[in-house]
Amino acid sequence: MPFPQLTVHRRDRRNRALITLAGEIDRESAPLVRTSLARCLQDGIRTVDVDLTPVTFCDCSGLNVFLDAAQKTAEAGGTLRLHHPPPILGRILDLTGCGFLLLSPRLGNLAPRLGDVPVTTAQAPLYRPVPLASVLSGDAR
Repeated sequence: MPFPQLTVHRRDRRNRALITLAGEIDRESAPLVRTSLARCLQDGIRTVDVDLTPVTFCDCSGLNVFLDAAQKTAEAGGTLRLHHPPPILGRILDLTGCGFLLLSPRLGNLAPRLGDVPVTTAQAPLYRPVPLASVLSGDAR
């Protein structure tokens, strides 16, 4: 059995962990990611930040792991946030509509506090969103 093309580095600070993943997240390496994220909860970590800057590929196996870990972390009273996803994962998050569950809010997109007047800031998307219906029908360009 080949070794997964993924490395995991974890750095803890009190009840917060930064997990940096490097390489490819796919069906073979997803169990390593799942185990690493589950271990955070076992160790009492309730805030998990996942840095995906060095990730070169992530498919739906990785997305499933992140969604499952986010749900379990929320059930334990914590949060799991992805930072700097690779373009392919950004595309999957866009197509599935679940990015709001996993992505860290950008500074300009933070929810206003009570009494604050929201300021709209237009930001160019990192990629061109395509409606899911176009993808399923084969009309995506």
